[in-house]
Amino acid sequence: MSAAAGSETREMRLFLGIDVGTTSVRAGLFDDEGKMHGAGVEAIRLNRPREDYVEQSSADIWRAAGIATRAALAMANAQPGAVAGIGFDATCSLVVLDERDAPVSVSPSGDDAWNVIVWMDHRATDRAARINATGHEVLRYVGGAVSPEMETPKLVWLKEEMPASWARAKRFLDLPDFLVYRATGSDVRSLCTTTCKWTYLPHAGGWDATYFRAIGLGDLADEGFARIGTNVRPMGERAGVLTEAAARELGLVAGIPVGVAIIDAHAGGVGLLGATIEGSESEDLGQRLALIGGTSTCHMAISREPRFIPGIWGPYSSAMVPGWWLTEGGQSATGALLDHVIASHAEGGALTREAKANGTHAATLLNARLDALAADARLPFPAALTRELHVLPDHHGNRSPRADPSLRGMVSGLKLSEGRDALALLYLATTQALALGTRHILETMRAHGYRVTTIVATGGDAKNPVFLREHADATGCRVVLPREPEAVLLGSAMLGAVASGARTSIEHAMRTMSAADRVIEPAPRGGPVARYFDAKYAVFLRMHDDQLAYRALMRGTGD
Repeated sequence: MSAAAGSETREMRLFLGIDVGTTSVRAGLFDDEGKMHGAGVEAIRLNRPREDYVEQSSADIWRAAGIATRAALAMANAQPGAVAGIGFDATCSLVVLDERDAPVSVSPSGDDAWNVIVWMDHRATDRAARINATGHEVLRYVGGAVSPEMETPKLVWLKEEMPASWARAKRFLDLPDFLVYRATGSDVRSLCTTTCKWTYLPHAGGWDATYFRAIGLGDLADEGFARIGTNVRPMGERAGVLTEAAARELGLVAGIPVGVAIIDAHAGGVGLLGATIEGSESEDLGQRLALIGGTSTCHMAISREPRFIPGIWGPYSSAMVPGWWLTEGGQSATGALLDHVIASHAEGGALTREAKANGTHAATLLNARLDALAADARLPFPAALTRELHVLPDHHGNRSPRADPSLRGMVSGLKLSEGRDALALLYLATTQALALGTRHILETMRAHGYRVTTIVATGGDAKNPVFLREHADATGCRVVLPREPEAVLLGSAMLGAVASGARTSIEHAMRTMSAADRVIEPAPRGGPVARYFDAKYAVFLRMHDDQLAYRALMRGTGD
């Protein structure tokens, strides 16, 4: 995290970005050049009442936003009046409120405190399959199939499984839009959230009533879509100003302009894609891929024309950068999968305790051990440690390009070993599998017209040098790290800069507030490392085919 606290910050114009992730709320204060001056973070609660159910509380999230904002102001040594604009981003989670804006339960427990279905919740998997079976034209704009992580399958689930909550609900909001509503009192929906997660079609006039009727949500159409939003605006446009009540809750002053919100991964795309990269002045934005890696990973690319790519979300019109069509790939579990590999291994507990005692991370210790293992074995490159160990990383399904939430993870090559070295190798093979998953997404995009040569990366995963190295070598793309590592927060703050009038547009903010820091070049094409990953990629694809073959063999048994 880059931060520079000092008395000079008191007189500086600052833009506040508030980012709501899966497990925490973060706030960051940035100046006109995109330099961070202060940051804060506060944990938020998760409720898991059943397998594949993940819930949150909108009240808890807003509470955490206030704590994180005050911490950012304190680090920056800044007065609340220094904040000139505010931008919000968040996960694409479903928030339900009643006519008094009080929370409405989405939980089997019936507790109204749990009024948010988190993006990663898969309770609506069967509803997504049912929606996809309609073959509706709208599905062309989500890669051919909705995911249970999107909002319309969750709405169908809520209507059918919790009709009392459905009847009480006055507003269904994507979490980023809830934050703007709570901050300003204006129910302004984002072109990003509605287009990417709710099937809004800005190029075709907005909501398609025939789609909602076909999937069993005709009452929303009958109401004129009032509960899911009728005022849909571009990201960064001024949605309103901070109310007196919201200002007290956040520790700010009333009247600050608030921008229309954005999804967290898309904020990362805004904070990344426009970065100035030395020697790349002629590079088109369409040659870059933004990789935002945390609990999950999103892969964001843009083009001037719509590109219909089966299994990859989009094309979305102006859903991240106005005037550009967005294509969105992704992996449902990346950082979460690496954490799972460590936590579930016999050596994981001891490793985690050692890392904590040394003030470091378990992955850092494993990375060092991998270097030692490669040196001891006199291997030409560390990736070769996994020649006989392969992973298919679909433990939480495949978001893209297969768009199959039913897929499961696989490991080939296990031994009767349970020590630290065995964990290190499994961790490396899993990291490589995630990189190969990115390659699969990229190759699918390239088959439909993209010419991506550069990956610009941010998020927790981008702080791991092995993750970055394996991604460069597996994909053949250079991996660029931005000057500001907290690119999601920066992208959110850019919305505040646009809302305040300090920047004329999203693209203006992208060009003037972001720059590259470090470049990781891939191994030469045709060399031994590239040939190794070509072979690993062939295994990666074969493992999926093998899983389907196993399913076919087992079909009809045990019923």
